[in-house]
Amino acid sequence: MVGERFLSHFTCFQRKGKQSVGVQRQHSGTAGRIENCQIGVFLAYASSRGHALVDRELYLPKSWTDDLGRCREAHVPEEVIFATKPELARRMVERTLDTGLPAAWVTGDTAYGNSQSLRAILEERRQAYALAVTCKEYVEVQGTRRRVNQVAGNLTGEDWQILSAGAGSKGPRLFAWARIELAAPEINGWQHWLLVRRSLDEGVKPAEMAYVLVFAPAGTSLEEMVEAFGTRWTVEIV
Repeated sequence: MVGERFLSHFTCFQRKGKQSVGVQRQHSGTAGRIENCQIGVFLAYASSRGHALVDRELYLPKSWTDDLGRCREAHVPEEVIFATKPELARRMVERTLDTGLPAAWVTGDTAYGNSQSLRAILEERRQAYALAVTCKEYVEVQGTRRRVNQVAGNLTGEDWQILSAGAGSKGPRLFAWARIELAAPEINGWQHWLLVRRSLDEGVKPAEMAYVLVFAPAGTSLEEMVEAFGTRWTVEIV
């Protein structure tokens, strides 16, 4: 079930001036601060045999799409309108899937996982995903909607397993993982889970937690989910 995966990611390109299409002062994940930069959204394809970029979109902020004169001077096509980063990712995933390229999973960070519309499109296509979400995301468990960090707070020691999320520069990326079954989708044979990752660092501060929404065929193992989500780091070295 792990197989080939689509990985969605955006990166930033620092610029000095204001003429490059899409440039403005905005948060740069690469620099970790506000920078004058462009942002590109990329789709990578990864498997055990290697990885490659398969599509890309340039993010245009509203400061550009709302200024038709500026877009015209920069030769931006008139039909281009504002689209969020998750919307750009959805377009790329859909048109790549439409080519017939197979993918067992779609993975991405919170910029994409928090998009309900992206998750809905993937579910309509019966496309498994493992998408990170923030602690403020709500899920339904046993008929009650709760925040993911509140749901994770009910986990006990027996719920956790130490698993590797793939090889890192210093060896296996070991974390404690647990999963919670969520309200089932209206799609026969498929299931929703909340996957929770906890750091193994011990100290005065609570262990760092991360939350992942998973949509996959019923019977998918925890190990498969962890392996699939762990490939998200592949895009960082593409």
